[in-house]
Amino acid sequence: MSAKRLLSRSIISLAALLLVVSATSFVAPAQTQRGPSDVVREFYKAMREHRFKDAWMLTVDKSAVQDLTADEMEDLRPVFEDRAVKIPEQIEVTGEQIQGNIATVFVKVPANESTPQITSEPVNLISSGGTWIIGTEADLAEVKKKGRRFFLDALIEENQNNIEDLLKRLVAVQIVYGAQHNGALGDLQALIAADLVAKESGDPKAIGYNFRITIAADGKGYVATAEPVRYGHSGKLSYWMDQTGAIKSADNGGKPVQAK
Repeated sequence: MSAKRLLSRSIISLAALLLVVSATSFVAPAQTQRGPSDVVREFYKAMREHRFKDAWMLTVDKSAVQDLTADEMEDLRPVFEDRAVKIPEQIEVTGEQIQGNIATVFVKVPANESTPQITSEPVNLISSGGTWIIGTEADLAEVKKKGRRFFLDALIEENQNNIEDLLKRLVAVQIVYGAQHNGALGDLQALIAADLVAKESGDPKAIGYNFRITIAADGKGYVATAEPVRYGHSGKLSYWMDQTGAIKSADNGGKPVQAK
């Protein structure tokens, strides 16, 4: 019974009223735990709205994002946006199963180009500290081991792998370009214009590296170099390669790799 209602009752003495108010004032409001399905819906909603930190705080990746700076979150934004764009506009939960501290929520995935039929995708959750979070115990252990470096190191590894793949393809790309341009070699912008290299290769923010191709004065050779935009955040290794395809790399604080 509320204090307002008690005051309207003349049969209750002021002393009794004060006793009731005093006793109830120390009772904390009841906390309602979000169920597994609620957590999954909120995660997808936050991802669609590009509230990436809010989204990952609902998962086992919480310790990997909670202490990241605004600049570090910005470094990771392209990765998170790539994941967000794959999330359907409408998420329909078709059911959930709970067994102790483990839950599975089934989400209906609409048909698309890669999946022509409507499918049901399971999302795993665990109860941690009395709260449901997306992920598994194994995932949680891995994230806790790496802490705030979890996403940052994954981004560095991905960026470096992409640069190495680009360099390995560059020799063949130059051969194709030369066949189309009377034996000439192409710098980065020329290769992009010829649709032989992805447009993103010329965008440091997109690939995390300053990537360049310098054609030799005699037009018979070239040097490709790449250094991380932000050392320790977007990459660690710097790269150098010439027309022979021999790749050199070094962790030298983000400075260019020397030919010799």
